[in-house]
Amino acid sequence: MPDTQTPQQQPLLDSQFLARLEQLELVSRKIFMGRMKGERRSKKKGQSVEFADYRNYVIGDDLRHLDWNLFARLERLFIRLFMEEEDLHFYVLIDNSLSMDFGKPTKLHFAKQVAAALGFIGLVNMDRVVIEAFNDRLTQSLPAIRGRRSLFRLLDFLRKIEPAGPSDLKRALRGFSLKCSGKGIVVLLSDFMDKNGYEEALRYLVARQLDIYVIQILSQEEIEPEIVGDLKLVDIEDEDMAEITVSGPLLKRYKQNLAAYRAGIHEFCTRRGASYLFTSNQVPFDRLVMTYLRQRGLVK
Repeated sequence: MPDTQTPQQQPLLDSQFLARLEQLELVSRKIFMGRMKGERRSKKKGQSVEFADYRNYVIGDDLRHLDWNLFARLERLFIRLFMEEEDLHFYVLIDNSLSMDFGKPTKLHFAKQVAAALGFIGLVNMDRVVIEAFNDRLTQSLPAIRGRRSLFRLLDFLRKIEPAGPSDLKRALRGFSLKCSGKGIVVLLSDFMDKNGYEEALRYLVARQLDIYVIQILSQEEIEPEIVGDLKLVDIEDEDMAEITVSGPLLKRYKQNLAAYRAGIHEFCTRRGASYLFTSNQVPFDRLVMTYLRQRGLVK
């Protein structure tokens, strides 16, 4: 029998794609320098099992870390330094404002699929995965989870995210920056349909010194509208209305403005060390993860 389920009713991830995702890992460009036993190793020197370097002994150092063999050869006191192990925190921020409830599949469903795939990669590699949904504030939070067994919690949380409310990127990302404590990667999934802009909002993420990936998701109808004639447009979030006559020149100007808006986000992100990726809801999300995000260096 043919599959009559809508995209929103189908599983976010299928078993074949999960098997492919198991071979990948998330990579931070800023903070971490390696892997050991499924954990991340930071550039800080601390106390763990892997030797890193020496430094001169100073009064007050722990005598247990003196290298007596080196003292016997050089007659100088040295302290052994070790790599400090540190977990990677992986944050996914999903815009669930009403404007995301558009397209087939909806932009929100597409964002959930991307979040599920990246979250699973993090869980398999024992990273700490945190998911936050937001509109004009943080609306739903999945506290840090880790390990393959947490996949059901991740998928269940994502399924329950529903479109609601207006968008306010600035307020939502400010709220996230105040509660965020770990170092690592943040992926922001949004259509950026916010009349107040994105600059001040993204500055909150930049200030946290996180490894930032901004993914803008639009529906194909928003990228290539096929409407014509006299129309009354109603904003789904604030019910603002506008009466327009759609013509060829107007559609051309719309596309030019959209291209300029996308270019502005790209330039803003690039100047601040963040990665920007634009996608349509018609791009297979597995290709986005396996190809485009690999090219950006988020996964390998």
